[in-house]
Amino acid sequence: MLLALAGYLAVQYLTGSRGEPKCKVVAGNGDGESYEFTAEQAVNAATITAVGTLRGVPERAVTIALATSLQESALLNIAHGDRDSLGLFQQRPSQGWGTEKEILDPTYAADEFYEHLEKVPDYTKLPLTIAAQRVQRSGYPEAYAKHEPDATLLAAALTGRAAGTLTCEGRPSTAPDGPETVRSALVRDFGRDVLRKVGAEATATSPAATSPASASASASASAAVPSVSSTGASSPGGPQTVTLTVPKAPAAQGGALRRGWALAHWAVANASALHVDRVSYAGRAWTAGNTQSEWRDDGSGARNATDEVRIVTGQ
Repeated sequence: MLLALAGYLAVQYLTGSRGEPKCKVVAGNGDGESYEFTAEQAVNAATITAVGTLRGVPERAVTIALATSLQESALLNIAHGDRDSLGLFQQRPSQGWGTEKEILDPTYAADEFYEHLEKVPDYTKLPLTIAAQRVQRSGYPEAYAKHEPDATLLAAALTGRAAGTLTCEGRPSTAPDGPETVRSALVRDFGRDVLRKVGAEATATSPAATSPASASASASASAAVPSVSSTGASSPGGPQTVTLTVPKAPAAQGGALRRGWALAHWAVANASALHVDRVSYAGRAWTAGNTQSEWRDDGSGARNATDEVRIVTGQ
């Protein structure tokens, strides 16, 4: 039995079957604060943040939304809960939050949460637990407060304010789906305008581009999404790169650098789900399966280049 156990553990180690890949976010000010979570939680956190970005809400709103989901579902899209509660925010069909199918769509659920939050007067000035409670009407109104530190770290990274602070272990792709899957996920979180094509490198339109986006986009938000082009290797199955052209942004909103890091962190958060091998931006790169999954200098010397985010699948 001991020999069999040792053999099993050896196989797991050699094949990299260590369970679900983990993610980590750290404080941008270097104070040592950090939060570790799963790849599934990372995808949902990235969706919640992207929907907020599309709506043009402040970072405080994203923090409130993330803390609420951490309390209600641990950032998991669960199909059960108290009475008829469902999804990331445990919203209830019987209370007018939508149909079961709608609520179990993370993009729809996040958009509904923000819509209700924005109706709370001066919500950005309220303590987080009070703002969240006025939306949720929970039986445990103080429960949201304990998640504020972790939600604050996540919001800073996923909105792009804290550069290079979110990493995931990821896994080198064994059966990559290619750029079409990445594009579909971009539409899911940022709306159909994210698929605007630029330049001669643009490839055939993704099927997702002709389907309705889950999130609604305002005119101001539409100007904030990037354009996309993609290139592929000459041989089937080779590396495929999706290039996001980062839109310009006013300095008061953090400029293009913040937008770019928001997109780069989104790609890393979705790395396991989308079979992403590498993400590069502003002279730094993250690589799946790399030691500690750090953001490292990519050797390009392009630290001041903030106009493109590159996402490589199938490398």
